[in-house]
Amino acid sequence: MTQLSINTTQNVTINFTTASVGERLLAVLTDFLIQTAYFIVVLWVFFYYLGIGDLIHGWDYWSKAAIYILFFFPLMFYTLLQESIFEGQTFGKRLLKIKVVKIDGYQASFGDYIIRWLFRLIDVMFASGVVGLIAIVTTKQSQRLGDLAAGTSVITLKSKVTINSTILQEIDDEYVPTYALVIKLSDNDIRIIKENFDDAKKNKDFEKIHKIRLKIEAVTGIKNQSGNSQDFINTILKDYNFFTRNM
Repeated sequence: MTQLSINTTQNVTINFTTASVGERLLAVLTDFLIQTAYFIVVLWVFFYYLGIGDLIHGWDYWSKAAIYILFFFPLMFYTLLQESIFEGQTFGKRLLKIKVVKIDGYQASFGDYIIRWLFRLIDVMFASGVVGLIAIVTTKQSQRLGDLAAGTSVITLKSKVTINSTILQEIDDEYVPTYALVIKLSDNDIRIIKENFDDAKKNKDFEKIHKIRLKIEAVTGIKNQSGNSQDFINTILKDYNFFTRNM
């Protein structure tokens, strides 16, 4: 697994972990089992139990083909439909907690999903998926050919949860908050702020810390009273935990 760094339109870098080969293979296998189950159920219920197979027996080739396409349409466009509906996930990906994302920070579009779906002919179906597997293993951002063409990658949504990787901040019972407008932020906003703030401190990226401060001020309308960007962000994190803990 490798780290995928996405630079958002606000010039804030968010780091994700790409899904492992094992996770992607298990997701494909899960989807294959679901598709197989659908195929068996449709074939048995409609074509044998309800007698549709006998009904269309004397029909011409194109009429038969139309009936088969009608019933097996969901199989033909399985990944395309699900990734479009579930924003980058199929049932298999949802189960394994992995997701397709754009590597430029934007949500993948329907056109991106079409490109990935078309390339499945080479990545997944040709040579039993060896081509796609080699591409994932050898590319920097773990991309199969379809991902390279669409500008996407697959990330894991799992995370090792510790006090340092959550939005929680240690505050005592006597803590007095400074910025009431911090409640304009959401849990996800705070998570992104904390992750990037921790990363910036670790790398001594003071420019990034300054940008995070400016973004907080722009979104909430809060003005920095401490004069120091790092102290300001620490106070924002503590204030948010104070107010949400006491709601």
